[in-house]
Amino acid sequence: MPFPSITVYRTTNGLVAQRGEEFLQLAESSLDTLFCQADPAAWLQEKLQTATPISKPTGWLAPIQNQEVWASGVTYLRSRDARIEESKDAGGGTFYDRVYAADRPELFFKATAHRVVAPGGSMRLRSDSKWNVPEPELALAINTEGRIFGYTVGNDLSSRDIEGENPLYLPQAKVWSECCALGPGVVVGPAPAANTSIALRIVRQGATAFSGETSLDQMKRTLPELAEWLWRDNSFPAGCFLLTGTGLVPPDSFTLASGDEIHITIAGLGTLTNTIA
Repeated sequence: MPFPSITVYRTTNGLVAQRGEEFLQLAESSLDTLFCQADPAAWLQEKLQTATPISKPTGWLAPIQNQEVWASGVTYLRSRDARIEESKDAGGGTFYDRVYAADRPELFFKATAHRVVAPGGSMRLRSDSKWNVPEPELALAINTEGRIFGYTVGNDLSSRDIEGENPLYLPQAKVWSECCALGPGVVVGPAPAANTSIALRIVRQGATAFSGETSLDQMKRTLPELAEWLWRDNSFPAGCFLLTGTGLVPPDSFTLASGDEIHITIAGLGTLTNTIA
């Protein structure tokens, strides 16, 4: 097993941990408390000793409290090629080619907690964009000291035409209400195996409109490398999530539409499902 069987969920009734098939209520605990621990895994193990077993919870929330969400770009070759293609008319291709090979990665702010959608929730397309795609990504949970301690599934919803028109429009192509989704929970444990699969399926009116699969070994950069660059001359009082880039890009002819269902599955982490409002 690439991951231990301890997953932390945020629900309307508080924090819940899953160990195997067992669910346990973590009383008087919060995600902020977890992210502020020097050793979140050890803290979680201690809390589980006195946690109360419960039935499978309901009222799932996004596994985020006061953390920021940041993202990495052009970490996969497929992503580099897609960015070059979408920005060719604006002359931006050389920027993406250069950042793929550079020592310094592309890092950008993605979302605050109120912009993050829960599993099963509805994401929003920009009203001024005509070319929107999901970006299925491994998300790192990083504590206040910059240590990666957990992992979850992320969707970095993006407006490709806005970024393609001019790379300086990146914040508008990435950040708006309901532009990001995380979940279903944070798996606390060691890093995923290099061959861990990431799959994307988009369902439209009951039929598959797009599907694809990649794996983490297609990523150019390492996970600790991305986290280290994010922490340079920066601080996160409640920790943060870092999306690590996408290796799955639908064809240029595809754009999301209202009612689409997005299913992102990462082996060992589960499936994040959202709809488009």
